[in-house]
Amino acid sequence: MENSKKALSVYFAVVALTGVALALSDQIFSNYFKDAYQVSAFQRGLIELPRELPGIIGMLVIASLSFLGDIRISAIAQLLSAAGLLILGLFTPVFGVMLIFLFINSMGMHLFFPLQDGIGLALIGSENVGKRMGQFKAVGTAFTMLAGIVVFIGFRIGWFSFTTPIKTVFLISAAVLFVIMALLMYMQRLVKTPIHKEIRLRLVFRRKYKYYYILAIMNGVQKQIMFVYAPWVLIEILSKKADTIVALSIAGAFLGIFTLQIIGKCIDRFGIRKMLYAEALSFIFVYLAYGVMTSGFAGGRLATVGAPVALTLAIFILDKISMQFAMVRTVYLRSISHDPSEITQTLSTGISMDHIVTIGCAYLGGVVWMTFGPQYIFYAASALSLVNLAVARLAVIDDTAR
Repeated sequence: MENSKKALSVYFAVVALTGVALALSDQIFSNYFKDAYQVSAFQRGLIELPRELPGIIGMLVIASLSFLGDIRISAIAQLLSAAGLLILGLFTPVFGVMLIFLFINSMGMHLFFPLQDGIGLALIGSENVGKRMGQFKAVGTAFTMLAGIVVFIGFRIGWFSFTTPIKTVFLISAAVLFVIMALLMYMQRLVKTPIHKEIRLRLVFRRKYKYYYILAIMNGVQKQIMFVYAPWVLIEILSKKADTIVALSIAGAFLGIFTLQIIGKCIDRFGIRKMLYAEALSFIFVYLAYGVMTSGFAGGRLATVGAPVALTLAIFILDKISMQFAMVRTVYLRSISHDPSEITQTLSTGISMDHIVTIGCAYLGGVVWMTFGPQYIFYAASALSLVNLAVARLAVIDDTAR
C-alpha cells in the first residue's frame, strides 16, 4: 500500500478527532433530550427508533456505495453527521423535525463505525493485530477524555447549554467532523486504490460467522442499556445534569486509555476465548450490581446522596469500561475470516443485526421501566449476558489467525 506509514498516521488523527466529535455530541444526547424537550423514560426509548434505524439500513447503504471504497464512504458519512448536528446546533426544531436531523446525524455515524475498523485492519496488516487495535482504541478514548474535560467545564461555567437557542457544543462537534472529512479525503489520495472496493450488494450470512452474529446481537442489548437506561437512572432518578454525565465519561475514558491497551495485549497473550469470557463476566457483574442499586433508589431503601450514589457512579464507569471489550469481537471476526474483503461487510451485517435488537430493546425498556420498575431492565441484561459465556465456551477460535 502506497504511503502506508503516512496513511496510518492520518488514520490515527481520524480516530482521535472522532473521539472528540463523539464527546461533543453523542455522549450527551440524553441530557439534550431531557433539557431541550423534557422527554419521559418511555419517550426516551422511542427516540431510539430514528437514532438506531441507520444501524439497520447502514449496511445496505455501504454495500450500494461499495464501488467508492471504504475511505470515500467514510468521508460522506462525516458530511451527513456534521449536517445533522449543524441544524440541531443552530435551532431547536419541533420534536418531530428534531428526530429527522437526529436520523441524518446518526446515519453518518453508523456508516462510519464499521468502516473505521475495516480501514484500520487493512492498514495495520497481520502483525500484532490486538496491540495495534488497542492503540487505535486508546487514542480515540484519550481524545474523548480530553474533549470531555472541555464539555464538563463548558456546561459547568455556562459556555454550553441545551436550553439556549444555539447549542454551541453541537456546532463545535460539526466543525470537527468537517475536519475529519478533509483528512479522509487526504488519506484517499495517499492510498489511491480504494480499500475493499467491491461492486456488489449483498448480506454476508455465513455459518462460520454465526457466533459473531450472536455476539453482535448481544451487544445490541448491552449497548442499549448502557447508552440509554444507565444514564437515565442518573438523570431521571438522581437528577444529575450534563456536567455529571460528562465527568463520568471523562473518568471512563481516562481509565480506558490504559484498559484498552491492556485488553489488546491480553488478546495477543491469552487468546481470544479467554477475553470473551472476561467480557461476559464483566457484563453479568456490572448489570446485576446496577440493578441492585437502582432497585434501592426506586424503592426508597437507598439515599439519593452520599455513598450509594458514589457507588452507583463507580458502577456506571465500570459499565463504560466493559463496553471497550468490543475490540475483542472485531479481532475474533478477523481470526475466523479468511477473506479480508468480507470483514467490512460482515461488520456491517453484525451492526445491522445489533441495531434491530437495539430498537426493540429501547421500546421494551421503556415499557419495563414504566410498568415494573427500572431495576428489571438491568436484571434482564445481566441474565442475557449468560449468552456471551456460552459463546466463549462454544465458539471455534483460531488464535493463530488473529
